[in-house]
Order: sequence, then structure tokens, then C-alpha cells
Amino acid sequence: MDSAWIALSLSLKVAGWATAINLVLGIATGFLLARFRFYGRELLDSLLTLPMVMPPTVLGYYLLVLVGRKGWLGAWLYEHFGINLIFTWQGAVIAAVIVSFPLVFKPARAAFEAVDSQLEQAGRVLGISEWGIFFRITLPLAWRGILAGLLLAFARALGEFGATLMVAGSIPGKTQTLSIAIYEAVQAGQDDVANLLVIITSVVCITLLLAAGRLAPGRINHRMQD
Repeated sequence: MDSAWIALSLSLKVAGWATAINLVLGIATGFLLARFRFYGRELLDSLLTLPMVMPPTVLGYYLLVLVGRKGWLGAWLYEHFGINLIFTWQGAVIAAVIVSFPLVFKPARAAFEAVDSQLEQAGRVLGISEWGIFFRITLPLAWRGILAGLLLAFARALGEFGATLMVAGSIPGKTQTLSIAIYEAVQAGQDDVANLLVIITSVVCITLLLAAGRLAPGRINHRMQD
């Protein structure tokens, strides 16, 4: 049973780091595509959303090509800094960031697009800087949609399997996350461990989905009207 709790702890750490990274990346890219029009914007949107529909094993292969010891980025990191991301929990974080990123980016873009531009313009008339408008007007009005996306991304990162297995492997106590531990327990006939991990995963995911649903813009607007 100790291995089950170790896997849970590792999964929470990986999902937490992935969500924190996606908080920054998702807000930045969501705001960029919501506020600026440029050639290829929708193509970029499609590419950023691709992890939602692409098989995780394919994403894992791309990551191996990118950050593996022979990958162009991985070889550079190892040669200059001695950093190896393969078969490490940091590699698991990168895999979780990639697969869960669209769940932050898409809600963030929608939330920013829903902000009334007249309120931002009023801030400019009052002499507020662009950074001030973003942090004092835009972000506070969009935070519910962003938070809903973050909760979904955390749940997705917590349950990531395919890309994580290819990049980080299944090393007990080091890279064996919750979903991988469930797979290993089933393969080994450890039904009691598998049942415990499945129940924990299900409870966490249902709780996060309920919380995200309560933060959905449609739900918020309906409650305000009531």
C-alpha cells in the first residue's frame, strides 16, 4: 500500500507543477489570441489545441524526439548543463504540461474574449497603464473561466498515462504516477491496490469536475440572472 501513496504523492506533485506552468502559458497565449489579430492566428489556435485530439503516445514520441538524449533540445541540455529529462519526474511534468495545456488555453481565450472591451477602454481614458488594465480589469473579470480551465487541466494531468509512460517510464517511487501504478497493479494481479487507486482517482476527478462546472461562465450568468 505504501507504493500506492507514493504514486499518489508523485502524481499530485507532477499535476501541481504542470498546472502552475500552464497557468502562465495558458493566460499568456489565451490573451494573445483573444486580443490581437494576426496572420495565422487560427492556425496557431489549432496547433495549440492539437494535444486534445492527438493520441498521448504520439505526443510522447514527439517529446522523445525533442527532449530525448539524442533530441535537438535534449542533446543541447545534456551537453551544456548535464540535464537529462528522460526517466525523471521533470519529464513527467513536461508530458503533463503538453497534454493538459489546451484545457487552460481554450477557457482562458474564451474568458478574455468575453470581457467587455468598453471597460478596458474606460481604464485607458482614466490613464491606467496597459499592465494596470490587465491586472485590475481584464484578469479579475476573466479569472473564473481561467480557474475552471485550471481545475480541468489539473485533473487531466493527474490522470495522464501515455505520454508520461513514454517519456518518464515507470520507475516505482521516481516516475510511477497514479495512472501508471494502476496499470502495473492490474498487470500484477494486485486488485486491492488497483481498487484503492481507482477510487482515489475517481473521487478527485469528480470533485474537480463539479468545481469546474460551478465556475463555468454559463452557470455564473444563469445564477446572476436568478
